[in-house]
Amino acid sequence: MQPEAPAHKSRLSGPARALRLLGSMFDPRAWAHMLKIVNYYNYSHVQPRRRLTLGPGAKISPNAVFSNPERITAGRNLSLGARCTLWAGPSRGRLVIGDDVLFGPDIMVTAANYRFNDGRPVTAQAMDEADVVIHDEVWIATGAVILPGVTIGDGAIIGAGAIVIRDVPALAFAAGAPARVVGERRSTPEAGDAP
Repeated sequence: MQPEAPAHKSRLSGPARALRLLGSMFDPRAWAHMLKIVNYYNYSHVQPRRRLTLGPGAKISPNAVFSNPERITAGRNLSLGARCTLWAGPSRGRLVIGDDVLFGPDIMVTAANYRFNDGRPVTAQAMDEADVVIHDEVWIATGAVILPGVTIGDGAIIGAGAIVIRDVPALAFAAGAPARVVGERRSTPEAGDAP
């Protein structure tokens, strides 16, 4: 039995690419989809951003998403990375973020979570809400998830991909799923100190 010949990706010629572009310019489905994207961006980022309570110096990625922003507050110098999602609770759960907090990309913080034993479907079940408090000078690395009721102490670091379900003390380094303290920072420098 002979081995099969390797497959190669076909490449469009220059004129074929131009025709594809021209076809997409006149395809009404592309324009309708663009309107959906603009609508999503407006209700998930633009409108909510106006209702956030932010300290000075905030740097927020243009593709960050917010829910119930009237219950989200952040201190000065917030740095919110690409594709972060901050969801306050629908009725009372707040997100309280301190000064100089750094969020990497793809982080989810929520102050509400669906119950799972109240019947079906799950989306019709009640939600449990609890405040999330992130103190000053916290660094949250890529892909972390922080669930309702968690408090993260001053200067703590949350590792990439961590799922935080309980409090993290000041200066701790927490990692894993569920997150647990795996190390500790020696200290946090005072403002203006040389590194």
